[in-house]
Amino acid sequence: MNKNKILIKKINANLTKEEEKAFQDWLQKSEENKHLYEKLVFLKREKTHIKKVSEIDTNTAWQLVQEKYNKNKFNSTKRISSFKVMKYAVAASIVLLISAGLVYNNRNTSFPASVESAPVIVNNSITAGTDKAILTLEDGTSVELKKDVVYATEEVSSDGKQIVYNSTSTNTKDIKYNYLTIPRGGQFFIKLSDGTQVWLNSETKIKYPVTFTKGIDRQIELIYGEAFFDVTPSEEHQGASFKVYHNRQEIEVLGTQFNIKAYKNETNIYTTLLEGKVAVDIDSNRQYLKPSQQSNYNLNNNSFVITTVDARKEILWKDGVFNFESEKLKDIMVVLSRWYDMDVMFENTELEEQKFVGLINKNYTIEDILTVMKDANIINSYSIIEKIIILK
Repeated sequence: MNKNKILIKKINANLTKEEEKAFQDWLQKSEENKHLYEKLVFLKREKTHIKKVSEIDTNTAWQLVQEKYNKNKFNSTKRISSFKVMKYAVAASIVLLISAGLVYNNRNTSFPASVESAPVIVNNSITAGTDKAILTLEDGTSVELKKDVVYATEEVSSDGKQIVYNSTSTNTKDIKYNYLTIPRGGQFFIKLSDGTQVWLNSETKIKYPVTFTKGIDRQIELIYGEAFFDVTPSEEHQGASFKVYHNRQEIEVLGTQFNIKAYKNETNIYTTLLEGKVAVDIDSNRQYLKPSQQSNYNLNNNSFVITTVDARKEILWKDGVFNFESEKLKDIMVVLSRWYDMDVMFENTELEEQKFVGLINKNYTIEDILTVMKDANIINSYSIIEKIIILK
């Protein structure tokens, strides 16, 4: 377990005996560790101040709304267009809330409203993700792939942004396998030897053959994570179909574009078809997906549901955009945690159920994103200490 997760569990008083021992060992290693823990305890105890509506200066509030509106008009380059629209809507909603508060106040009813508190930032080391991966060869050797690192053999080459296997096939069934692991804070692109292209999201691992056998089904395994596939047609490979395995699920395609989302510690596997046709097979129960359909397989109860979705929105992640459509904040933070390689603690658990709508550029800083959420009243405030975020 990583340091941040142990710290968060300690602050929330839910460590196991083994984790408590690990925490105490870590705490005694250095004064720096003790100071870090003390800072977290302080931030955890920091309270959000509230006021009654009767104490709100509505004229000042309206002036602040206008200032934010005008500021957005001249500083729009800082955020993507959906954020600008959202912030104008937020400004209007603030006025409505103030008006509603005055009505409540006239009825002698207190209506609490949070006072904005400045974020507390201590050694913020959270950065947006980048192209990086770990290539594991057949003999177990690991190769780090990242920016400005060139790797090349007779079979494969990488420029640090992608890895490309030579367009070859073999007549033998003795096939060598490689693994590609994408850590938190990473992404990568791979072109398999049959020409199939695969985009890999953060915290993803796949297993695949270095070369495919002529005329034999092309098989790879998504061990965990999320991947988008653009598969070369079977007609180009002597009729060999393409199959992706994960857990008890098998996906067979003939030449198509589709996305699989199957993260560790999550109970649902989502398969989304953009183009072509796929067969999803679970324990010999086969279902077919059409374009713009998504299957949801629940590992806990074995339920399998097919729905119609906007498939292009489901794969915006590979084009550098997060798409959140009325999703809960706790789920959004899971996605952001993978990309920004950070951990999140909710001081107020009610915030977990807050919903957010918007498109977020993956190159934005975490502070940009949290500021937008704060301006939209999704969160009251936040603190950052190294790679831990505390939402209030």
